[in-house]
Amino acid sequence: MTAIDDVPGVGNPARRALEEYGYPDLESLDGADYKTLLSFHGVGKRGLERLQLALKERGMSMSGDVPEPEERKNEWFIGHTGVQDEDIKTHAGNDADLEEYLATVEGRRADHAQLLLEIFARATGDAPRLWGPSMIGYGEAHYKYATGREGDTFRVGFSPRKAKLSLYGLQESPRWEELSASLGKHTTGASCVYVNKPEDIDLEVLKQLIRETWEHGPQDC
Repeated sequence: MTAIDDVPGVGNPARRALEEYGYPDLESLDGADYKTLLSFHGVGKRGLERLQLALKERGMSMSGDVPEPEERKNEWFIGHTGVQDEDIKTHAGNDADLEEYLATVEGRRADHAQLLLEIFARATGDAPRLWGPSMIGYGEAHYKYATGREGDTFRVGFSPRKAKLSLYGLQESPRWEELSASLGKHTTGASCVYVNKPEDIDLEVLKQLIRETWEHGPQDC
């Protein structure tokens, strides 16, 4: 069985309401009347849309007059709204949080963190803030996915993780494809660029990627 908590973007009020009315998991919603579910206090159209999509992926569906998903696209814009799904736990910290975190970074990663702090500060002209337990971010942006999931995050940043340095936002540069060819040894993930150590990459190219991403602003994706 699939826990309702495992469906991204479905809030606790909806989960609690569904459990109260006898729907403890996703599969129990198969065949349930859409209009009845919508009448439960705490259950909204967006949450039901996400649950219906999850059901259809598994060959199931709610019954009755179930609306088609609204056409949406992922959106990003500079600034923050304070509006985000309640299960999102990543928030910006204060200066003391950042200092406390940096004090825990050991060995060569402590030196790498200081180097990246200097590079990102020069490229953005902004001050760093700790986001979550280990991400150092610059600026603020708000995202809203096509699914309706939304929250605040940082525009560019990094994390001096033990395994690899994680660099965030660089792929938003309008010249990512061109400049990444000159960046040096790196790998990429959905939203990260991973580097073993600063010596593996061209730091001038890194600065340029950060600067162009910062100046260009977040893009719809």
